[in-house]
Parts: sequence; structure tokens; C-alpha cells
Amino acid sequence: MTVNEAISFFKGSLNANLDSGEKSAIVRMVIKHVLNYEPVDIILRGDHDVPEFVESRLAEIASRLNRNEPVQYVLGTAHFYGHDFTVTPATLIPRPETEQLVDMIVDENPATDLNVLDVGTGSGCIAISLAMALKFARVTAFDISAEALAVAQTNAKSIKAQVRFVNADALKPWPMQRESLDIVVSNPPYVCESEKAQMEPNVLDYEPAQALFVPDENPLLFYKQISQEASLALKPGGRLYFEINRLYGSETAAMLKAMGYDDVSVITDSYGNERFVKAVWRR
Repeated sequence: MTVNEAISFFKGSLNANLDSGEKSAIVRMVIKHVLNYEPVDIILRGDHDVPEFVESRLAEIASRLNRNEPVQYVLGTAHFYGHDFTVTPATLIPRPETEQLVDMIVDENPATDLNVLDVGTGSGCIAISLAMALKFARVTAFDISAEALAVAQTNAKSIKAQVRFVNADALKPWPMQRESLDIVVSNPPYVCESEKAQMEPNVLDYEPAQALFVPDENPLLFYKQISQEASLALKPGGRLYFEINRLYGSETAAMLKAMGYDDVSVITDSYGNERFVKAVWRR
């Protein structure tokens, strides 16, 4: 079997209901993972033979994908902010929109030696990316899941990022000194239970519910607690950054203003959805 034949075999094994763009993206990811071939390698070496194990490996991957398992879980990796992160069903899959959140923080905080906290770190993608991009930052990351923290620690080690990981519940008082932080960032659970019916099976059936959902009657559950704790832990002039449910941008901003935060802004993502809120704590 040649490289081109392996690609044709894999494409033909995937569900026909995948659109062509999604199928092409999956094929690129899988061929890179299995053969370590970039698109240019395929052009140059398409007629080269592949090892015998490749056909069975591609068939196994296709079988899992056809059961709606996310390709990132199947391959065990997701690309985020220039690095490959290990992901497992204990962690959410990093989203491209969250890269915009990291960009915003890096662009707006050029100072050195900042003290940063990421609340609900999951795979560690935000904390690790900030540790690598900010100048000499001291980054701490919380998560309630010991399994997620183990994945995050693996990622920090492989990427060579200095992050302190703490097993802590975002809904309880933080183990932080008062006025010790320059930046608090969080992408907490924000999907309402009633939104489940609109979600794709590859998210609903595989990604950790604990990291996704909040009760319909309390959609700002995490934002309220994190904002309250951040008001104690942030230095005067410290900044708070959230990724949010696009349905609750104005409510989140109003809550922060009522708590005494200044310069509260709602920012849209590249798709035009209200996706982020940022604010300053001046005390």
C-alpha cells in the first residue's frame, strides 16, 4: 500500500455524512499523526510504500471516528497556540476561540514578572500558553479534577513550561494571598443544561460534563464565584478575563460592574459571537 492508497483507503472508511472540508482536515491530522507526513510530503512521496501496520491503524481510527469520537481524543492530541497538547476524556478539547483569549491577554500585558492564575485549567492550554508567551510570568493553575491536572502537568513538562498546578475547587475560597495576582483568567463551565439538545454528539457523548454544564437557573454560577474571589486576590489595577457563553455577555458584564469592577468590556470572537469579557479591579 502506498501513501496515496492509504489516504484513499482512510477517506473511504469515514462516514459519508462528513462534509468535504471536515473530512480533509481529519485526513491531514490523521496522516500527520500516523505517518508524520505534512501535505508537501504527500505530494513528494505519495507513491512510496507505507509500513504494514498502517492499514489496520487507519481502520481502527476510522472506526472510532465513525462512532462520533472526537479526532483529538482518538489521536490523543490537540494543537493550540503553537503547541501540541495531550488531551484525554478528562479534559476539554482546546478550541480555536480560546487562542483569541490568550492573544488578548498577551497583547494587553507586556510587563514582566506578572503573577497569573488560570481557574479551571483542564489540559492546561491557557496556563501553559501564557507561561510561554508572557515575560517571566509566574503562572498558577487550578482544577477540581485530579485527572485533568495530571494531563496538564504532562503537557507542561513536554512543552517545558513553568506552571504551578493546584487541585482546587473554583466554587470555594481560593488558597491565594490577598492582592497577590496581576491577572485572573478562566474558561469555566458555561453551557446551560437546556442547550444539550443543540450540541453535537462528539461533544455531548465524549467531553467531560463537569467541565461543560451549569444549571439553567444559575448560568453565571462560576462567574459569580470567580469574580468574587478575584476581587480579593487581584492587586489594584489587576485584570480579569473570561471566556463566556455568547448568550450571557451583557449579564456577565452587568454582574462585574455591580461587584465594583471597572473598564468592563464584552468582546466578540472571529465569528462575531460575544465570547469574552474583561474587566479591571481598582479597589
